[in-house]
Amino acid sequence: MPNQNPVATADTLRRPFALAVAPNGARKTHADHACLPITPDELAQCARECVDAGAAMIHLHVRKADATHSLEVVDYEPAIAAVRKAVGNALVLQLTTEAVGIYQPAQQIATVRALRPEAASVAIRELVPNVAALPAAAEFFQWMHHEHVVAQYILYDADDVRRYAALRESGAIPAGRHWVLFVLGRYSAGQKSSPADLLPFLAAWRETGLDQSGVEWAVCAFGKQEADCAATAVMLGGHARIGFENNMTLPDGAMAPDNAALLQAVRTPLLALGYVSMTADVLRERFAD
Repeated sequence: MPNQNPVATADTLRRPFALAVAPNGARKTHADHACLPITPDELAQCARECVDAGAAMIHLHVRKADATHSLEVVDYEPAIAAVRKAVGNALVLQLTTEAVGIYQPAQQIATVRALRPEAASVAIRELVPNVAALPAAAEFFQWMHHEHVVAQYILYDADDVRRYAALRESGAIPAGRHWVLFVLGRYSAGQKSSPADLLPFLAAWRETGLDQSGVEWAVCAFGKQEADCAATAVMLGGHARIGFENNMTLPDGAMAPDNAALLQAVRTPLLALGYVSMTADVLRERFAD
């Protein structure tokens, strides 16, 4: 007999969501915000605050002594140790491989291989800039899968979605144990995102049949509509990455006091609507064999 309870039916549509915090990025400094975390100790304090605000994952950028972007193992190690000491396993720790015009694919790959992190984000555009780079990138993607390093493939537009689908189809990106990130508004005027920016990604996702693949997806967004974009993603079945890397403004236009406030601006309304936020352990289960 069909379920006659409309509340139960509605609840089945409220999929648990994961919030990741991206607390600093590669370029911003204390001149942009006094509470932007840069040092290992600052990242550790931010991690503690963001666990309390509902984050399940931290997207980690580290810096050199002069506060410039780094993918060096010697800079990553103290930051990783500080965050782990502060929160234990209460956050999935995802390393960035962002090049920022400094690093080449071989260097990006070498860092992840050396550190063997729990998770890492990789931009297909950066790791596979041309056909010649594909063999090394495919070997790396297979290595991450084999070593249980959860990859998050960064996609900047609908064409990137189609390219990801082609790499999946060819076997260059192995099935399972990864997810994708849709970057909303990366190439829009002034890098100001809106919820409508998600529509081309989802159209390409359906067009390529990836909506039936079981692959999890998340969004990140720029500007004061970050919370609106995140909530839209969650209500459509996705997840969200929030933080000072892309936005420092609360939905009302005020400057956020810290990363935790940005997380709360997303999580609190969603919880009021009956959604459930994931812990780090629940998020890990999504990518377990």
